Amino acid sequence: MTTIYGGCHCGNIRYQFVRPDFDPNSDNALPVRACTCSFCIKHGGVYTSHPEGTLTAQIEDEARIQRYAFGTETAQFYICKECGVFPFVTSMLDGKTYAVVNVNTFENVTPSALVPSTADFEGEIVEDRLARRQRTWTPEIKITYL
Repeated sequence: MTTIYGGCHCGNIRYQFVRPDFDPNSDNALPVRACTCSFCIKHGGVYTSHPEGTLTAQIEDEARIQRYAFGTETAQFYICKECGVFPFVTSMLDGKTYAVVNVNTFENVTPSALVPSTADFEGEIVEDRLARRQRTWTPEIKITYL
């Protein structure tokens, strides 16, 4: 079990992501997926999550956060207005918040530990998309505003 630290460039958004199946000091690699939607392509969004993981985030100044939703509007990108970085994305499903973490915001994992693949969700119907998120995204989320 490893705690991965990360955040936006200016530090307004900080997080700890616990991934139970990853150890950055071993030879096991961390699977990550590059989304091919237009937003993620333009922003370099590459993600990881774990259905038994946890995400604990701290936001220093909520006024400097923009939540962005597009397309089906079933996911919220947490974007720092100060530096423009989005460390994670959330989705509310059946009254519970799920998340994926943008691996480009990791601070204690080297890029060589990441094994990327692409994920194309174009044409996926909303019901299937939400069911996939419930199966694969991180279900234990706590966001604190300081």
